[in-house]
Amino acid sequence: MSREGLKPLIGIVGPCGAGKSTLVEGLHRKGYSSRAIAQEHSFVKDMWQRMSHPDLLIFLQCSCAVGAERRNMKWTESEWKEQQRRLIHAREHADFFLDTDSLTIGVVLDQVLQFLKQRGY
Repeated sequence: MSREGLKPLIGIVGPCGAGKSTLVEGLHRKGYSSRAIAQEHSFVKDMWQRMSHPDLLIFLQCSCAVGAERRNMKWTESEWKEQQRRLIHAREHADFFLDTDSLTIGVVLDQVLQFLKQRGY
């Protein structure tokens, strides 16, 4: 669904603490149009499509423990599992999936940029 004459919109989804906002900042610095989509908080399974209409969807994953540490939050395993449930549709439709648990911010950005380059962006 490319918008002719415009840069593609890259949607970023994933659980809390996976690095969505940080990746969006890095992509913006590199000249890409991107948006963090809070799908993990929505009961509407395809909100990511309805609200943002991204041309590409990137799914960042992190474990419950890592997400809680990054966000300095005390959440339960059941709360994390509920976020995962809410993300199923987005995960199934993602163009690129990346587990960020053991990756630095720079490595996440580099891997996403490499994917975008492979896709011709």
